[in-house]
Amino acid sequence: MSAIEAGVRTPESPWRDEIRATLSLSWPMVLTNLAQIAMTATDVMMMGHAGPQMLAAGALGSNLYFAPLIFGLGLMNATAPMMATELGRNRHSVRDIRRTVRQGLWIAVLVCIPIWLVLWNTEAILLAMGQEPALAREAGIYVRWLQWAVLPFYGYIVLRSFLSALQRPRWALVIVVVAVLFNAFANWCLIFGNLGFPEMGISGSGLATTLSSMLMFGGLVAVVSLERQFRRYRLFGRFWRSDWPRFKALLELGLPIAGILTFEVWIFNAATILMGLISAASIAAHSIAMQIASIAFMVPMGLSQAATVRVGRAFGAGDAVGITRAGWTAYALGIGFMSLTALSMVLWPRVLISGFIDIDDPDNAEVVALAVTFLAFAGLFQIVDGAQAVGSGMLRGLHDTQLPMVYGFIGYWVVGLPLGVLLAFYFDLAGAGIWTGLATGLAVVAVLLLFRWLRRDRLKLARAAAA
Repeated sequence: MSAIEAGVRTPESPWRDEIRATLSLSWPMVLTNLAQIAMTATDVMMMGHAGPQMLAAGALGSNLYFAPLIFGLGLMNATAPMMATELGRNRHSVRDIRRTVRQGLWIAVLVCIPIWLVLWNTEAILLAMGQEPALAREAGIYVRWLQWAVLPFYGYIVLRSFLSALQRPRWALVIVVVAVLFNAFANWCLIFGNLGFPEMGISGSGLATTLSSMLMFGGLVAVVSLERQFRRYRLFGRFWRSDWPRFKALLELGLPIAGILTFEVWIFNAATILMGLISAASIAAHSIAMQIASIAFMVPMGLSQAATVRVGRAFGAGDAVGITRAGWTAYALGIGFMSLTALSMVLWPRVLISGFIDIDDPDNAEVVALAVTFLAFAGLFQIVDGAQAVGSGMLRGLHDTQLPMVYGFIGYWVVGLPLGVLLAFYFDLAGAGIWTGLATGLAVVAVLLLFRWLRRDRLKLARAAAA
């Protein structure tokens, strides 16, 4: 039974059914997100065991890698609400779904070219930012192996959006779990030279992630090409045929999504760069705290993706009550979960940190102490982080992306980053000041998105009728 069928099975208990439908759709997405972040976490763990210097260089390189990557990811994410809305209008739609997938893949190819050009010059960019030459050089080596993961990763996201819009996300979960296991094995072999493989150091980690991304995309290509329920869409048929109206529509929807994601991720990247101006220990501790917070964030992200599909399908069908119910259900689930993760970060920080670094090694004492402090701040912003993530997904289902992008700029770059810099360098709070700025910026965005949803809640039927 699909999630949409579960959602309409017993009309006499619509809220309970919506919770069931949202959980049915979101749990494979959550686990898929966790598996994807586990790939990055594996890289960090392996680098951490190779030494603090490699960990710091890897943190700098991966943050610069994600800066342009996230912009293209926003463009790819536009395919999900577009397909969900179409399926809300016509659950048997085939041609329009195929066109959206095709143009999404076209955009993936085009956006990769400038991204590759930027990432090839990682070392020069980091040096221009004032980073230590040795760290910049190692980070540059890492990213030159890692950057080729961008295109297959984008292809995987487009095909995952296709499965999600059909409310059949489990194949994406299976494939990414296989990729995570492969990535851990490849890291172990290529970083340290195990099983007769060359000892490549930090470059081996970049190569492992690139190979894993290729595996993810290739796996989903096989699924949508061979599985009976997906084969009828013929997603790669006449791939060379253009559809410029669809291409333009994806850009119009996707550019604001890319904007808000870029504003959010770039402020965290900026925080890492600022940590580098403080000390290598601050970068390492920040990287550990961010990995833990990122793992927790994958749950509201999955709920956000489910909200986009559930709200989008109700939006396409012109169901005002269904839009309201789908949005608030995901919102409550996201905040509830993040309240629990916040508690764990405040109460048991050393247990969480021990998965990334040897907390009993005296050489790591400074990193551990800083990571404990940073985790306390991460715990404080867990709730607002979940709220802004799910809120964005709810509005995305309504194709409402332009004003949320403006909210992201205001919260992250007008409020959050300046406050962090002020507290860190002018009030001598160092890393704690940067994390205070991050938390404040997230809170501002969460509140603005909530007000937007409340207003949109009154206008949603008119938007659905006009679409």
